[in-house]
Amino acid sequence: MSRKKLSAWTKLKYGVGDFGMAVVTAILQFGQNKYYTDTALIDPWVIGLAMLIGKITWDLANDVLFGYLEDKTKSRWGKRRPYLIFGAAPFALFFWIMFSLPVSQGNKVFDFFLIIITFIVFDTFHTLTNTAYSAMTAEITDDYDERTSLTTYRMVFSVIGYLVGAATSLMLPAMVADMFSLTIQQGWSYVSLVVGILAGIAILIPGLFLKYTPAVEDKPPKMPPFKAILTTLKNKPFISYLIVTMIMSVSFTMVTSMLGYYIDSYLKIEGIMGTLIMIAMLVVLGLFLVPCGIISNKIGKAKTYALGLTIASAALIGVFFLPADCGIWIYILAAIAGMGFSAQWVCPHSMIPDVIEYDELMTGERREGVYYGMQATATKVTAALASLITNWVLGFAKYDAKLGLQNQPESAQLAIRILFALVPAIFLLICVPLLIKYPITKQSHAEVLKQLEERRKLQK
Repeated sequence: MSRKKLSAWTKLKYGVGDFGMAVVTAILQFGQNKYYTDTALIDPWVIGLAMLIGKITWDLANDVLFGYLEDKTKSRWGKRRPYLIFGAAPFALFFWIMFSLPVSQGNKVFDFFLIIITFIVFDTFHTLTNTAYSAMTAEITDDYDERTSLTTYRMVFSVIGYLVGAATSLMLPAMVADMFSLTIQQGWSYVSLVVGILAGIAILIPGLFLKYTPAVEDKPPKMPPFKAILTTLKNKPFISYLIVTMIMSVSFTMVTSMLGYYIDSYLKIEGIMGTLIMIAMLVVLGLFLVPCGIISNKIGKAKTYALGLTIASAALIGVFFLPADCGIWIYILAAIAGMGFSAQWVCPHSMIPDVIEYDELMTGERREGVYYGMQATATKVTAALASLITNWVLGFAKYDAKLGLQNQPESAQLAIRILFALVPAIFLLICVPLLIKYPITKQSHAEVLKQLEERRKLQK
């Protein structure tokens, strides 16, 4: 089995694809909920219910289904690249449509189905491309440290895309609307069109130009779909990984979706100064990607992840207790949170390929798509639950966009602080002991690869 190092050019061609994924993900996480409540003027109760139902009906199945189909795909472009090549354009198109909705006329049933339909169509192409792209990590190399390096390259582009997307969602639609005398709805539509095109181009690059020989030559899995799903649940390291992933999904969804509300309605910071809070977090996050990778190679991925989450949770607890006129402290705490969250960018993406080798030892099959599909399903469903909770709590706390962003009642401001900082911090701390006890280490992974190599030699 080859353990050759990947070239920087290969890592760059792979990594740039995550700019497209990340810029869209950031807008969805930071801006989608506020777009629905403050621009489309849709009732928070309707938003929460629609997003939950959309995710537990279609999303509950499509990630694993598409992952399974991709594992069985045979083409001259390999298993994954066709989905990037042919999925990029509709991915961009339906992202634009999702942010071009009309302003609500108060018909809650219409609003409900409008959200579900536009979300499901977009999510279909998002899932096809994202599952294929993510599964490439496990195919390009099987080396423990090279995976961390490949993921670090990818996460540099991810942070850049995330920074662009987050800044876009917080201020660009309003700026475009003011500059060209448009409505805020038109501002969102034009911005999402440009972002969709950029994202589609970024996704096409690894699809068209990243030509590689899989680290392990494998045959398409023969296991039927339902059994393939059940077998993943017998993989103990994966279950540990999945539990942490689900908890993190709830926590991070709350942090990202509530940041805009926290800045606007609690801190009452307008314009670029509010956006700088998010920029401080993401710039520091980006600067700590390489140090995080170095630490991971020293103490292991899971322990590095635990360290990062501990730092991030401490920052969030500090944020909860900040007064509204906190001055520079919000920027300092945002930077500290970014330092901690850098582990969230590097570690989980380099951990799941190790789980796939453990599965191969257990089942005799390579099933990257199924595992990435299971991860994506769990993430999306728990994110939907988090969205439901945040929207319903906002509704219960009397949040009303028609009052103006800076004129929300004290009950809404308290709810925003709890949802943005306190609850996510608690969830992060729950993950720490689970990660410290995580069963796959560099040494145990090396032993798994050794056993797999011996088995493959006997099968030749």
